Amino acid sequence: MTGLVYKSTGSWYTVKTEAGDFYECRIKGKFRIKGIKSTNPVAVGDLVDFELDETSDDTTGLIHNIHERKNYIIRKSVNLSKQVHIIASNIDKLFLLVTINNPVTTTSFIDRFLVTAEAYGIEAVIVFNKIDTFTEEILDEQLYLQYIYSTIGYKCLRVSATENKGIDELKEMMKGNVNMFSGHSGVGKSTLINKLQPSLNLKTKEISEQHSQGQHTTTFAEMFELDFDAKIIDTPGIRGFGIVDMEKDELGDYFPEFFALKDQCKFNNCLHKDEPHCAVKDALENDEISWSRYKSYLQMLDGEDENYRTDIYGDGRANDNQE
Repeated sequence: MTGLVYKSTGSWYTVKTEAGDFYECRIKGKFRIKGIKSTNPVAVGDLVDFELDETSDDTTGLIHNIHERKNYIIRKSVNLSKQVHIIASNIDKLFLLVTINNPVTTTSFIDRFLVTAEAYGIEAVIVFNKIDTFTEEILDEQLYLQYIYSTIGYKCLRVSATENKGIDELKEMMKGNVNMFSGHSGVGKSTLINKLQPSLNLKTKEISEQHSQGQHTTTFAEMFELDFDAKIIDTPGIRGFGIVDMEKDELGDYFPEFFALKDQCKFNNCLHKDEPHCAVKDALENDEISWSRYKSYLQMLDGEDENYRTDIYGDGRANDNQE
């Protein structure tokens, strides 16, 4: 039998067949996928082959094959530095939810996520959420960020679930696609998904006043079907994002505004750091490239991983009371 993985809890996977039946499945034996040392060989969004195991009282499945993925989003594992965590696979659009102040989403986090999306060929959309809470100062900051990313070519949306702003535009962009929602804990993913599909009634929590960040409400990635011809993969909140398997000389290619200038640099393998006659550095000096983007690039180039191990991304031990 063949089916699509809708939920992963580390050891069990909920799989839906083409006939519309759901089965709880386990992995048969050990999987090695193209040398990927992953904490979760099967991910939400995977198309898998499985066989039924009817030896117990409940009919369950054993997954014995994963179909080739068209793409996936991957990050460094929280506790095992040499392993990676595949967040989800076979994604059509990636929606990164960004909040300016409750909690703060840094440009370095945004850029790491966008670089990963570029590297794996996934269209990324930036969703500025909770716009109903903005003061004039915060609004200026949000509009400036929107200017930076829209100039590069990224689609940006301004959304408020409580005031129903931007919801119709968001639905239109999601139609016919497998969409992944991601971002820090507390950016309002569950509230927004409930607005898109009230019948899901996902659990939400208030922002922790003491720490000005969200409390963990989603423990595992899970896919849901929406009634406007779209699927959505809800993911646990991420505090940091350690990028994976990128050579230094290819990193600049995943910054579209750097890549556009690459052929104007004196050296073909220019790292846009210390080399002379660098078109990227010239554009930076002329304010044609954002300094925040360049700073993010240098951090990634130098291997600064923004404390990516401090979060508790769904490894089966996550709880709702993170600091």
